[in-house]
Order: sequence, then C-alpha cells, then structure tokens
Amino acid sequence: MEKVKCAVIYYSMTGINYQLAQWAAESAKVAGADVRLLKVRELAPESVINNNPAWKANTEATKDIKEASSDDLDWADAIVFSVPTRFGNIAAQMKQFIDLQGGLWAQGKLMNKVVSGMSSAQNPHGGQEATIKSLYTSMMHWGAIIVSPGYTDPSIFKAGGNPYGTSVTQGQDGKMVEDVKDAVFHQAKRTVEVAMWLKKGKV
Repeated sequence: MEKVKCAVIYYSMTGINYQLAQWAAESAKVAGADVRLLKVRELAPESVINNNPAWKANTEATKDIKEASSDDLDWADAIVFSVPTRFGNIAAQMKQFIDLQGGLWAQGKLMNKVVSGMSSAQNPHGGQEATIKSLYTSMMHWGAIIVSPGYTDPSIFKAGGNPYGTSVTQGQDGKMVEDVKDAVFHQAKRTVEVAMWLKKGKV
C-alpha cells in the first residue's frame, strides 16, 4: 500500500517550534510516512530580525528549509502544524499561509486532510491551548479531520497534559521548560496512523 504523505509545517521565531517540527517529522518517518518538513514564509522585516540575536540565529540555521506551498498541502494526506502563540492566537506568518489557501479550499482539495497542531508560549498560561484551538477552527472550515492527542499516552501527562496538542513553555533562557519530546513523537505517530486508517478505508 502507498505510504501516508505527511507534511510537517511550522513557523518558528527562535527555534522552539522548529525543534517540535523536527521531532514530529522524525516520528512520522519512523511511523512509515513519506515526510516533508516545511516552514512558512517570514513576514517580519530583516532589520527587526537582525536586532534579535536568537531570531537571527534561527533564521540562519533554517535558511535551507523549504517554504511550504499550496502544492505541499495538496500532496499531503496528513499535516502536523507547529506555531507559537501571539496574544492567544496563531502567529501572523502561519495565519497568512492558511489565508492564502482559498484556491485549494474552493476546489475541495483540503477536505479530509488529517491534521494536528502543536504550540508554544513564554509562560504556561500564555495562550498555548487557545492557539491550537484557533488553528483547529480553520481546519474545521477546511473539512479536515482533526487528530488531537487527548490522553491517549502517558507522555501527554509528562509533557503537561494538553489534550489539544503538544505545547511547551519557553523559559527565559530560551529553552523548553517541559519535557515534551515523547509527546510530540506520540502525537505525530497517532496522526500518521489515523491517516493510514483513512487511506485503507478509502481504497
């Protein structure tokens, strides 16, 4: 049977969501998927990025990551999104990417995509859950099939217990506070598995 095609699409300012996306891509590959790791286009001015050492360093470190396109969404059976919170909502860079998909949506090419979301914030109550739920609102308009981790694995509890999707707090040192790697691996694997069930059912 043909492999599940999984796109892991992220936006990351200082590298946290890039790391989440890398783990998700690794897990999806282990689960047997054909994987594309993709970033959305940066909208911030270069002068602003250059004035923030962590932002500049992450931009340089990820310069070779391909930018996501409508073709990638059309290609994918499953999509894992990773995006930081901005005032309890998804970052503008990811929002613009989603907003540009009206053509695909109008053609019915986004329905039945299997999707899941992850996020981060600078404190535990800084909008992590709200950001993922905001992402899922757009996915409902797509007619996508949302795969949340729920409490389907002990790793969810270890990571902080977010049933909507893995989320993590970025400490003042710029590093992750919670241990979420296993939760990301479980979430990506679960997303690929559900996509596989759907693919088998449609044959």
